[in-house]
Amino acid sequence: MAEEHIPYKIYLSENELPEAWYNVRAEMKNKPAPLLNPGTHKPLSFEELRPVFCDELIKQELNDTDAYIPIPEEIRDFYRMYRPSPLVRAYCLEKKLGTPAKIYYKFEGNNTSGSHKLNSAIAQAYYAKKQGLKGVTTETGAGQWGTALSMACSYFGLDCQVYMVKVSYEQKPFRREVMRTYGASVTPSPSETTAVGRKILAEFPGTGGSLGCAISEAVEAATTQQGYRYVLGSVLSQVLLHQTVIGLETMAAMDKYGIKPDVIIGCAGGGSNLGGLISPFMGRKLRGEADYQFIAVEPASCPSFTRGKFVYDFCDTGHVCPLAKMYTLGSEFIPSPHHAGGLRYHGMSSILSQLYDDKLIEARTAEQTAVFKAAQDFARVEGILPAPESSHAIKVALDEALKCKETGEAKTILFGLTGTGYFDMYAYKAYNDGTMSDYIPTDEDLERGFAGIPRFPGNMM
Repeated sequence: MAEEHIPYKIYLSENELPEAWYNVRAEMKNKPAPLLNPGTHKPLSFEELRPVFCDELIKQELNDTDAYIPIPEEIRDFYRMYRPSPLVRAYCLEKKLGTPAKIYYKFEGNNTSGSHKLNSAIAQAYYAKKQGLKGVTTETGAGQWGTALSMACSYFGLDCQVYMVKVSYEQKPFRREVMRTYGASVTPSPSETTAVGRKILAEFPGTGGSLGCAISEAVEAATTQQGYRYVLGSVLSQVLLHQTVIGLETMAAMDKYGIKPDVIIGCAGGGSNLGGLISPFMGRKLRGEADYQFIAVEPASCPSFTRGKFVYDFCDTGHVCPLAKMYTLGSEFIPSPHHAGGLRYHGMSSILSQLYDDKLIEARTAEQTAVFKAAQDFARVEGILPAPESSHAIKVALDEALKCKETGEAKTILFGLTGTGYFDMYAYKAYNDGTMSDYIPTDEDLERGFAGIPRFPGNMM
């Protein structure tokens, strides 16, 4: 189709909403390593996972053979309230940059939660309700996941208990209040309300917390209350599965207009949005049908891909969760209180870690001030205030577009705009006031985290 006929926003109809999630593990030559029991170092069984997770979600977590898993109609009905989401051609940004590159972004901020997190929150709440549970517990970093889950639980009449990373709890009071408005209880983590929280506070007095800390508390809360289970907003394979609705819609919209991306970019914290965006395209790459350059962008202050170890590690700081093989900085690594709270996690999805180790995706880091500069440049031209997490992808998309300006290449660049930044105004204020700083951990800082990685046969670094 001629370029002038490609609209600013490409919308699919409700009838084109995906009917099944895509499970990239089914087509990966090297499967992600299984979750291990931290006591026996043996793969965890369905029964061992039942006290923590919902039954149907465990089945999805363990499924690495079915390429497509049907989306229940009740979930598709909920999706229809805000999906399909738009694929946007950034014509104004291209013009401002003077680049021959064509830039597209998949915008996931057009729902009340303000981010892509609702795609998995509604699925996990649905399966909890179907199982007859009273409620769920979870962690949240920047607050997007907690907001999305509080909405989903309200929809299904479930109790929702959120442990919010303390520094984000303090930086983002309005995000906290949205969760409470939807009926969730919100506790700053680490807290005195759990045994593991008290232990972490004793070991790290005055800490601002981390996602690893909050996960530990949420798991303890779930396993000590009858009728509750723990749900997670990223990292796990089940979450990446639900988020593939992003990539499936993007692929369908691009195919509709004969567009093929050369470069696909996403921010990377635990991996949910990046995995959701790239998985269907990765499937084509694995099948030999097309080739793409995939770029994961992580904060320089929490560089699990670029400076981490690919080993089995605890998913949480309190060591109450299973062991996952992933790129990790060590479960005891406490990142600096940078403003991209959703990327403040010590490890990375096992799926993405395996793809990275197989050199099917690449990773880059970005410093905080450069990320906010990119966010500001984008907002002034495209009219959307992006979340700090999303802005990591924007930073590298701009870098790639400017490279095209230098070389004259007319590459097609696609990135995930995972959410809006309207609850992140303290961060934008710090940037605008010139008080924002950058932090890059030293090798000594990282060694302290690596020292806590479990040592056992076959887990050599």
